[in-house]
Amino acid sequence: MYNKVHIIDDDEISIFLTETILDVENFSKEFKGFLSAQDALEELVLTLETKQYQNLPDLLFLDLNMPFMSGWDLLDALSPYEQDLQNKCRIFILTSSVDAVELKRAEQYKLVAGFLQKPLEEDALEKIRKMV
Repeated sequence: MYNKVHIIDDDEISIFLTETILDVENFSKEFKGFLSAQDALEELVLTLETKQYQNLPDLLFLDLNMPFMSGWDLLDALSPYEQDLQNKCRIFILTSSVDAVELKRAEQYKLVAGFLQKPLEEDALEKIRKMV
């Protein structure tokens, strides 16, 4: 079981569904949803800059297509913190997109541990448990 999971998605229903499966599968002690990538980024950067690594999420589920700041923008903004996040916080893209171009692009980010389809399902969680 993980201590903390963050879900970043501009859709409240997607966050609710992801939290529900995490709860049912007893996947994490705590999970937190963010409707804005900017809000999530601010919290992550504050945690990193104050070196309070124990407050980082173990896993982060990230939607790609969001207004104002996309998942790609968030990944780019986290790149200066890559060293600090490595092996502390794994990012899984959770999207409804099945675009091969996006999958290929995700592979270029060292912080991205995987690319998952919405809605999050039990078998995907099992793969994460085995992988991480």
